[in-house]
Amino acid sequence: MTGHPAPGDGPGGPAAPPPVWREAPDGGRTVPRRCAHLDAPAGPGPVPGAVCAACAARHRTWRRLRWCATCGYVGCCDSSPGAHAHAHHLATGHPVAVSLAPDEDWAWCFADELFLVPVTTPRDASP
Repeated sequence: MTGHPAPGDGPGGPAAPPPVWREAPDGGRTVPRRCAHLDAPAGPGPVPGAVCAACAARHRTWRRLRWCATCGYVGCCDSSPGAHAHAHHLATGHPVAVSLAPDEDWAWCFADELFLVPVTTPRDASP
């Protein structure tokens, strides 16, 4: 170790990675809410063949799957009979679940009760 900061390190240590998520607009709230988990992983995207193991073990069906951004657990959504993604949050405290549905591009923060949408980087505006 040389004692010299690595490129991108600031005076307080390594530069923090940019957030992956931002809070989704919520027109139903009079006071904006903030999420402390905007650095949660983006998730694997749709996973062909993914199942809710808890439902499958009981020979039940589910509607949509959610991926735990903390540990990778896959559970069914709140509108499924088992609501196993929410049960996983209650049992573990893991805050963010990312939708695995191919037509959904969001996450839900159980801890802060907010939808999260991906941060998009502006396209290169150069000619």
